Amino acid sequence: MADEAQAADAKKKKNGTIMVIAGVAILTVIGAGGGWVVGGMIAPKDPNAQAHQAEPAAGEHGEAGKKEEGLPHISTQANGVILLEPITTNLAYPSENWIRLEVALAFKGPPELTLAENIHQDILAYMRTVSLQQIEGPRGFQYLKDDIKERVDLRSQGKVAKVMFRSFVIE
Repeated sequence: MADEAQAADAKKKKNGTIMVIAGVAILTVIGAGGGWVVGGMIAPKDPNAQAHQAEPAAGEHGEAGKKEEGLPHISTQANGVILLEPITTNLAYPSENWIRLEVALAFKGPPELTLAENIHQDILAYMRTVSLQQIEGPRGFQYLKDDIKERVDLRSQGKVAKVMFRSFVIE
């Protein structure tokens, strides 16, 4: 009789475990389905998806791949901004470290390309004299920006209104 009671208890426990596992599985499926539906309603639609699908059909032999990548160019003669060529050079100390700097100049009047090229060469020469310790941290970067702005003001004799730093990388 005791064996029959134990067998009945074991059967009830087995049925209870199966019911719990089945309940958790059903709730998981319902939760995943609900999350997928709500995510589809909330997520913004990608307007570029249709444009990307239509481009290869309209273009011939890879014309769609000819787009320029990277930072968008802001330099135009109309707005008086000239984007200088990237400045890549090694630092004075330690000489193993390299620096890459992209700068744009906003002129007060019409932009002068020869002046912009002279400023580019002046910034390049200055960057070769800078050590890594001088430009460490936010204060060092601010000092570098101030020094370059001062050099540009001296070189341009007030023709440049603003120096814009587009990228700054030390390797």
